[in-house]
Parts: sequence; C-alpha cells; structure tokens
Amino acid sequence: MSGGPPPFTDFLEGHRGMVYRFLLAAVGRQDADDCFQETFLAALRAYPGLRNGEHLDRWILRIASRKAIDHHRSRRRSPVPMAQAVSADRPAPSDPLDEELWSHVRSLPPRQRVAVAHRYVLDRTYAEIAEAMGGSEEGARANVSQGMKRLREQMA
Repeated sequence: MSGGPPPFTDFLEGHRGMVYRFLLAAVGRQDADDCFQETFLAALRAYPGLRNGEHLDRWILRIASRKAIDHHRSRRRSPVPMAQAVSADRPAPSDPLDEELWSHVRSLPPRQRVAVAHRYVLDRTYAEIAEAMGGSEEGARANVSQGMKRLREQMA
C-alpha cells in the first residue's frame, strides 16, 4: 500500500480486532473498551493529516500503547472503591485465559505489561515493539525480559 490511507471506516474495520486484543492484555477487560475508544478517537483526529497508508498497523499500535500506559499512570493517581479493587480486571469465570497468569501480567509495571502484550499477544518483533512504544529496540527487549523474569518469579 503506497498511496494515501484508505477511508477511516476501512482502516477501523481492518485493525479493530488486533487493537482490541492488545488492549485486553494491556489494560484488562474492564478498561479495554474505554482505551479502545480513546485510541480510535485519537487516530480519527490525526487521520486527515496522514500522507501515506503504509504501516498503519504500527501507527495505531503506537497510539494504543500510549493510551494503555497513560491509563495505568492515571489509575495509580485515582482512588478506587474497595468493591472495585477486589474485582477489577478479573477475567470472566468462563474466560479461556489462565486467570492466575493474567492476574500476574496485570501486576507488571505499565511499560513491561505493554511490552509483554506486544510480544506474546500480538507476536511483534522487538523493533516493532520499540516503534509502538516510542523507544529503542534495546529498551523493548529490556522491558519484555524484565516483565518475563518477574512473571516467572511470581509463578514459581
């Protein structure tokens, strides 16, 4: 794809599943919808300024990554009622995902959590993770490595 970007509705349809899967892993089921909306609203605002349609998947994942990190940062500053603190981010009982594993993933620091989600949920390369997170490839490797080390320690 070397011309201009496709119509926004086509872009949305083509990338919504990937972005939503990433956000489920990055922010949890309870907040994925809000982050999804924020991601595509930001994309909609910036879309008219795009000059070409190349690498739109990387572009939207970069926006989603920043929204996920911003979500975690703002959540730390906000008070949470006790009833929500007990049940926040838990997968539904019928969810096929391993509840114990995902509870540990949710406990990772934001950048590690986002990097691990990119690597193991979306199967992204370290270069793609670095681009999405706005950092270096070494930083992406470090975040994934530290996140995985922490998960292994917690799961042991």
